[in-house]
Parts: sequence; C-alpha cells; structure tokens
Amino acid sequence: MHVFGLTGGFATGKSTVVARLRARGVPVVEADVLAREVVEPGTPGLSAVVQAFGGGVLDAAGALDRKRLGKLVFGDAGARARLESLLHPLIRALQKTRLADFAARGEPLACYEAPLLVEVGLASELRPLVVVVASEAAQLARAKSRDGLEENATRARLTAQRSLDEKRALADHVIENTGSLAELSDATDRVLDAICEKFGISAARYPKPPDRA
Repeated sequence: MHVFGLTGGFATGKSTVVARLRARGVPVVEADVLAREVVEPGTPGLSAVVQAFGGGVLDAAGALDRKRLGKLVFGDAGARARLESLLHPLIRALQKTRLADFAARGEPLACYEAPLLVEVGLASELRPLVVVVASEAAQLARAKSRDGLEENATRARLTAQRSLDEKRALADHVIENTGSLAELSDATDRVLDAICEKFGISAARYPKPPDRA
C-alpha cells in the first residue's frame, strides 16, 4: 500500500481536502483524531499529560480541556516540546496500526494527514507530500470563524509550526486554497489523480461524487 502525506498550516483548509479525499473513497488517517484518542479518559496518554501539566488541564468531567492546554503550550516552546515528547510516540504507534488495517483489507492507497508532519520528520517517508496553503489573512479569518480564536492566539499557533514557505519547498504537490470550495475540490481532485497515475492506480477506483444541485 502506498501512503502519501498531507499537511499545511493552521487553518489553511486541510480538513476540507481530507473530506474531498474521503468522498472519493481514499482512506485517511488524521493525526488530530489520533491525538484525541491517545488522551481519552483512562489512557496512559492523559495520565502523562496531567502529570506534566497538572490537573488544571482537565474539564469538570475529567476529560482533557484542549483549549486550556493550548493556552499553556502555544507560545511556550519548552512546554510544547514536552507535550510533543509525550504524545508523538503514542500517535505514531496508533498511526501505524491504522495504516496496517487499511493495508490488510487490500487498499492500494492511503493518506496520512498531520499538521506537524514536516516538523516531526515524516516528510521524506510520506511521499508524495501534499501541502495545502492559504494567505495569512485567510488563516486568521478562518480560525476566528471556525474556532473562535482571536488574532494573538492564532498567531501563536502559526508561530509554533514551520512556515508555509518551508513546507511548500518540500512539497511534491501544492494545493492553493485561495478560491471557492468548488475550486478547492477541483484542485484536490487533480492532485489525487496525479498520485494515482504515479503509482499506476486507476483513478476510476476513486470516483468523484456527484455535484450537489
């Protein structure tokens, strides 16, 4: 099974690209979903986070309060590095399990989407590498409307990641999220078709969903 990587910057539209890939039948593993699973109540991951950052990162139900944790680690490189050292090995192990499941059922192609794919050194392993980019203004606006984040909080998250220029330089394919949703879907389709061609997989295996009226 061939596994390609998908990344980009904070609030560049990666989730929309993932949705389009899934709509065409491509199996996708999302790092953010895995990151939530490894810190579910009762997991060793959550225990490690609480030990490192204190019980104040939990909500009233005993689950991880991600926004509260985010305020502690974004803008503090040391705290962020400590959190990543705790969670990235757990996420990586779960990633391998999920991809192995796809391979076992005979999938010829899969995608691994991770905001920090480049930062954790997976760019060379997951090729082709697809990078979704958008203007900083669009990122700020999308983060505010989607997550309710103010500009300072969004900039802290942008600073915590490698720049889009650096990621673009490493990319095999760049998806420019500068237009409409339909344009983003079309750009995603072109990239997927190119990846299928590279690996000798018929793009017909991943048909485009019918356009909505």
